[in-house]
Amino acid sequence: MTKQPSRSVLYISIGTSTTFSDRQVIELTIGLEQSKQKFIWVLREADRGDAFTGEARRFELPERFEERVKEVGLMVREWAPQLEILAHSSTGGFMSHYGWNSCIESITMGVPIASWPMHSDQPRNGFLVTEILKIGLAVREWEKREDPISASTIEKVVRKLMASEEGDAIRKRSEELGEAVRRFTEKGGSSRIELDSFIVHITR
Repeated sequence: MTKQPSRSVLYISIGTSTTFSDRQVIELTIGLEQSKQKFIWVLREADRGDAFTGEARRFELPERFEERVKEVGLMVREWAPQLEILAHSSTGGFMSHYGWNSCIESITMGVPIASWPMHSDQPRNGFLVTEILKIGLAVREWEKREDPISASTIEKVVRKLMASEEGDAIRKRSEELGEAVRRFTEKGGSSRIELDSFIVHITR
């Protein structure tokens, strides 16, 4: 990753309590390959089975997929240091289920989102970043959450986020917001001052 151009890599991680069907993983592999964009994809057991029941199944990617994309894509089968990846200068986008932790981390690091909500708070978080803050794109409409997302749709969203003028504008807004958030939370920043004041108040 250290050899990649600035803001050129899409980081993909769908979280530890989210599942994909076999068909959806296939559509994602095809869409990523057709997009011809650089990526890091974290594909863990939670993405292959039912994370809530503990059931797991081994999912094999399409034949020779990793070989075909080895110049642009990297598959990670286990845990990955998400915050470090988002903070890296080569990371230019984040495809995520968009749980609250991922939401806070990507905003803080100034990385734009391809939002793919699945359940719980994720649809609201996705709406926040795509419609209110305008620092991301929706992979699909929430109303169509039961339908698999086609490879062509994934390809289109990835290209728009990583290789278009619209994506560049979203990235610029993300970076500006991230810089502001970091400034507010640093020592002497307004958020840090308020937090310190609150801690002093409750510990008197």
